Amino acid sequence: MGKWVKACAQDQLKNTDMCSVDIEEKKLLITNFGGKIYATDRICTHAEADLSTGFLSGDGVRCPLHLSVFNLENGQPQNLPAEVALKIYNVKIDHNEIYVEV
Repeated sequence: MGKWVKACAQDQLKNTDMCSVDIEEKKLLITNFGGKIYATDRICTHAEADLSTGFLSGDGVRCPLHLSVFNLENGQPQNLPAEVALKIYNVKIDHNEIYVEV
C-alpha cells in the first residue's frame, strides 16, 4: 500500500479539465471527466508523448501524437497504435483537495 499525496485542489478541475503534476518522480495526469476524478500516468505508453497536451474524448484521454485513446478507469488503450495500458492510481478527495495514492 502506498502513501497519499496531495495533487491539486478539486475546484481547479472543472468537468473535462486536466492537470499535470509530478509526485515523487511520477508524472501524473489528474482529470475530471463526467464529474469523476481520475489519476493516471501522464506519459503515453506508445511514444512517450505528454497526455496533458492531448484532450479528453469519448471515455478517455487522447494522445496528441498518434491519437490513441486511453480509458481513464482502467488505463487500457482503446485503439492502436498504443497497446500497453497506463498505470491507474487511487484518488480521494478531502476538504476540496485531491490526493493520489503513490
